[in-house]
Amino acid sequence: MKNILIIGSLGQLGSEIALELRKRYGADNVVLTDIRDDVNRPLVEGGPFYKVDARDGDAVEKIVHDHQIDTIYHLAAILSARAEKDPLQAWNLNMGGLITSLEVARRHDCSVFTPSSIGAFGPTTPKQFTPQDTIQRPTSIYGVTKVAGELLCDYYYHKYDVDTRGIRFPGVISNLTPPGGGTTDYAVEIYYEAVKQHHYTCFLSGDTYLDMIYMPDAVQAAIQIMEADPARLRHRNAFNIAAMSFCPEEQAAYIRTHIPDFTISYDIDPVKQAIADSWPDSLEDYAARVEWDWKPKYDLATMTKDMLETIQRRGV
Repeated sequence: MKNILIIGSLGQLGSEIALELRKRYGADNVVLTDIRDDVNRPLVEGGPFYKVDARDGDAVEKIVHDHQIDTIYHLAAILSARAEKDPLQAWNLNMGGLITSLEVARRHDCSVFTPSSIGAFGPTTPKQFTPQDTIQRPTSIYGVTKVAGELLCDYYYHKYDVDTRGIRFPGVISNLTPPGGGTTDYAVEIYYEAVKQHHYTCFLSGDTYLDMIYMPDAVQAAIQIMEADPARLRHRNAFNIAAMSFCPEEQAAYIRTHIPDFTISYDIDPVKQAIADSWPDSLEDYAARVEWDWKPKYDLATMTKDMLETIQRRGV
């Protein structure tokens, strides 16, 4: 990677990938776009930035040409819970934006990173240590777009030799950027409420297990796969990665080791609960470990300690 474009750069994942890539490659070599420019002013003003709809092929192509882009991180998407409120809009953005990036990449010989998700699985998928290659029949529109995106990236690789790569992310937990309408958002919110209120009301049931990853590991994975030797990559566009699996009750117990009077209650959101119940409890990530040396640094204990210390230090 030399000149990088991040589409959807101000979201939870995009903003932290952008920060790390600008540290590694220099601000001038990492161009950012988003449909908005009214948040994260330091990031917007810290290097090249364009306010662009991810589906605007002419605008994306001009940026790629003008900045001699060789790598595109396509991160623009509507997440799971928000997508269920407007499925057509989710399809139009999630698929329309991706096909735009792939077409530009095909014409300008760019590599493309596209995130997939545990949302690409469904209720008929094996829930424990979900295999790399298995049944994918999601029941949410978000999951449908993720499966379609995986297949579309595979198609562009085999048909046009576009260097497409991707990861199936678990729920991503960040201490820097707020969640963006996902089913796993509770696992982020719980830390902030633990510090502020010593109580959290969770929208999933206490025994709902889901795979999670701490943001530093998620960022490292997204960069590491794009820096990997392409000759080693057999799966390319849909690598399972895993770091930890837990339920709200377990997370609350780890928080109480730092905040002893923390309590949790439940007000179940039926839409989010149904989505969570259709997803795996845990993923098997052997392919990622073998093909590009994936290895997470954080587990639930070390993440909880770091999250709480960081939030308390910042006075959020």
